[in-house]
Amino acid sequence: MMIRYDRGKAVSYAHRWAFRRNASYYDFSNIGGDCTNFCSQCLYAGCGMMNYTPDVGWFYGSPDSRAAAWSGVEFLYKFLTTNRGDGPFASDLPLRRAQIGDIIQLSFDGAAFVHSLLVVHTRPEILVSTHTMDSDNRALSSYTYEKSRLLHILGARG
Repeated sequence: MMIRYDRGKAVSYAHRWAFRRNASYYDFSNIGGDCTNFCSQCLYAGCGMMNYTPDVGWFYGSPDSRAAAWSGVEFLYKFLTTNRGDGPFASDLPLRRAQIGDIIQLSFDGAAFVHSLLVVHTRPEILVSTHTMDSDNRALSSYTYEKSRLLHILGARG
């Protein structure tokens, strides 16, 4: 069954929690960063579905019971772009196609993607919310990065 992704709910969640932490989720800020965990929370707020497939799913129960894709930049990319099961799925599209509720990932050195941001506004420029370098309504153009990629969320299955 196809589930509509509620972009407004994802963005509302981002605005609410951009500078705070939801106690229902562990804060990974001191052990590698919290940006992808934050984006996963926003994504979950917008689709309400997780994928509990061991090793390759996307879910959070606790710090010790979660999928790597919940909090890892590359793992989230792989999950969203290859997921054919339950939970959200996405296409890798050009940045100019960004919509609110989509996820942008950045590479600062041109080799490894290491930061995830949630798109909260697109016109006249892209604004994002994120954790680790906590920001809300921050212009994507204010970041210095070598490469970016857009994960355009298409919906969820459940």
